[in-house]
Amino acid sequence: MDMNRIGIVFGSLTPPEQLAEGAALAEQLGFGELWFSEDCFFTGGLSGLTQLLAATRSVPCGLGLASVMTRHPAILAMELAGLTRMHPGRVRAAVGLGNSHWLRQLGLLPDRPLTAVTETFDVLRELLDGATVDRSTSTHELHDIRLEFPPAQPPELWIGAVNERALRAAGPRADGVLLSVLAGPTYVRWAKQQVAAPRPLTAFVLASVADDDRTARDAVRDAVGFFLRAEAHTALVGRSAHGATIRERVARLAADEPLVVEDAWVDEFAVAGTADTVAARLAELRAAGADSLGLWLFPPEHLTDQLERLAALGG
Repeated sequence: MDMNRIGIVFGSLTPPEQLAEGAALAEQLGFGELWFSEDCFFTGGLSGLTQLLAATRSVPCGLGLASVMTRHPAILAMELAGLTRMHPGRVRAAVGLGNSHWLRQLGLLPDRPLTAVTETFDVLRELLDGATVDRSTSTHELHDIRLEFPPAQPPELWIGAVNERALRAAGPRADGVLLSVLAGPTYVRWAKQQVAAPRPLTAFVLASVADDDRTARDAVRDAVGFFLRAEAHTALVGRSAHGATIRERVARLAADEPLVVEDAWVDEFAVAGTADTVAARLAELRAAGADSLGLWLFPPEHLTDQLERLAALGG
């Protein structure tokens, strides 16, 4: 397995004080990229990304993703410019809408989500290129704003997308496209077709390696259930052969009732099993069109063990 195409995702599962040690070990073990996933209300994405960069020497580190609604693009551009100047050639950032439930909690869900994403992305690109921006978008005001310290080499700007229109909009604009967890092989193949541009595709993956398939499946089962419930209305679930069943069961759930997750669902929406099983499933995702995979490891309290088990797959 090509470890340059396998990355590790840090974020809500990792306490902030453990990020530096985990990132350093991941780089030492040969993983090809690191990502920080900002989830409300755990650890801030920019502080997390800063820790990943500071704890490592050369591995690319990405923010995946920053919601276009929770930070003004001028402030996000300013932060990314600083990190890029300090760590040239290593920074990438994906922007997107973000989790709609969290945005509702914050009172920030836009009327036109895709417009908010594309307009904010374009503003970020211009600011990081050193341009002056003086216009209003559907979500932000920018009056004669220019970065005082733009980076000599702007960071890679990616778009995180799920559904058809967002994937199609990302292709011509972004330096890469980030796919959410639950991206199984069928969905990845479909998403690649929607992007329809020679852009790298990274899929986040809920993952666990164990001595037997059941232990590994059980390690990710609750997380799969959480995300299936949150994403039941999206193409992540809709493109699956299990989609209709999952949507029907989610619709019947009480507000505080967990979704019972079948083994077949775990096998499609996560990568969990013995070393041989995991290696085969990662290869299947790559063959479906994912240029790289960002693994979100379970159980989180066994991060070191999981990193070492996965690194062993690379031989």
